[in-house]
Amino acid sequence: MAARKSAKAKAWVLFDRIVHLAAPDGTHSNPWVKCLDGQLRFEPDYDTLVQLLGVPLYLKAETQSGVPALALDVWLSYELRRAGFGKDQAWPRPVHPRILPAPVAALLNELPRKVGDVVAERLRKAASIRDVTSSSASILGKNYLKQVDVIITDWVTGPELLISTKRMDSSYGKNAPNRIEESYGDAKNLRLRHPLAALGFVFGLRSDILEKEPRTAAWLFDLLAKLGQEDDAYHATCLVLMDYSDDTKIPDTGEEPHEGVPEPGPELDTEEDLPVDAPESEIDRQLMLLPKVAIRTDETPEELDPGRFLSAMVMRVLSATPVNMHEEARRRRDTPKHQ
Repeated sequence: MAARKSAKAKAWVLFDRIVHLAAPDGTHSNPWVKCLDGQLRFEPDYDTLVQLLGVPLYLKAETQSGVPALALDVWLSYELRRAGFGKDQAWPRPVHPRILPAPVAALLNELPRKVGDVVAERLRKAASIRDVTSSSASILGKNYLKQVDVIITDWVTGPELLISTKRMDSSYGKNAPNRIEESYGDAKNLRLRHPLAALGFVFGLRSDILEKEPRTAAWLFDLLAKLGQEDDAYHATCLVLMDYSDDTKIPDTGEEPHEGVPEPGPELDTEEDLPVDAPESEIDRQLMLLPKVAIRTDETPEELDPGRFLSAMVMRVLSATPVNMHEEARRRRDTPKHQ
């Protein structure tokens, strides 16, 4: 009997299709805009973001499935590719396997076609290959390994960008203190070992907190901003305020999977997390049924604005590397659209 596919397996096929349609044949729009006042601004693709955020709502994916937060990870890696970083540089990748070391990707490109196709097919069919591929990545901080959600890294440079994401759609007063406390500890652990890496934190929050618990919202916004201002915490922090109907709300089954110190032992990825094979016509039909989501940029504090955050992350990576590295990202930054 075939294994029952997990929520992540069902979500990946929709995520991948959304990203493919947003960047057909891997051609991404340039996010940089030159404003009338001469300021350079990173313009996020919110149309793609709201589609990705609709996937866990459509699937009714529980918080503990990890799918709700995964929508943010997929969007951030997509935005990094829009900024000019390569398909194999920004993890999670837009195809399976999501984590593929740069030397392995380079080897695949250099192998004779027949041999390369065989190896690529082996990678595609396996949920993970120990010490080679994975669906998630852990980075050693000062004292312990930490699972990081969005990464740019290579053995030549070490980690260049590390972004952690969290999401909260309900039980704000109960869950918010735990989220903030975890974030402070994670920031210090990573920053002390990787001081040159761009270190960021993105918090997805349902916008009904503004009506249901306004004092909690104000407290949370204040602490998120301070997380991006302290010398030993994140270089930038971000708030994604999500607005959607109660009819499609995510089932609250407790905290999302713990992403702190990975447990010792073998890789836990399973075949159930491989993307589900389905005809494009069926995938597109499901995309038409995605619940509507809006991003409340009007209620987002300026210091937590997603565009500001992405600009800070990209600029820090470029400023910490020589000009002959990340040349496409530099070219895109230096040839912005004019508003």
